[in-house]
Amino acid sequence: MTNTSTERLTWRQTLAESHRILEAAVAGVGDDQWTLPTPCSQWTVTQVVQHAAGDQLAYASTLGFGSGPDFDPFAPSGSVDGSPVALVRDAVERTADAWARTDSDTAPTPLPHGELPIAVAAGACALDAAVHAWDIAVATGNPSPLSEPLCVELLEVAHAIVEPLRQWGAFAAAGATEADDSAETRLLRYLGR
Repeated sequence: MTNTSTERLTWRQTLAESHRILEAAVAGVGDDQWTLPTPCSQWTVTQVVQHAAGDQLAYASTLGFGSGPDFDPFAPSGSVDGSPVALVRDAVERTADAWARTDSDTAPTPLPHGELPIAVAAGACALDAAVHAWDIAVATGNPSPLSEPLCVELLEVAHAIVEPLRQWGAFAAAGATEADDSAETRLLRYLGR
């Protein structure tokens, strides 16, 4: 993705890029890496994949498309019937389709926040996908899939939604940052990673 520091991504670009990197991170998992630990406390790579797919399906369902996940994304089993790659691809395709059909100024979310401005609602969906792509990539020894322009957008969304979610353990306490830290570092530390 070509971008200068002054260009901003639209919410649709942010969402598409987040979905792309989630799919790529899952496709990059080796056969012997599905049970590796991740930055998500006590979850394996497979469990993070299940959680990420379930969250995407929850967004699609909340937008009125599909019935949502048929499992609890917050208690992933660590066992996927079929291909984890196909699970994520299906979830991303359904969610992308749901967002493509959304054209109002606000949108419902599965978050306790409820309805949010469209850029924040879609950004929350993107944040979930992108951060779990990072979790999977890091756990499997792959480079970070996060770009600086994407992190700039996601950090703004994170500041709008994360604080109330910390009380449920969705995010650890924010870490310290320095003024010259990259947007990626600031985002990951803000999310407690």
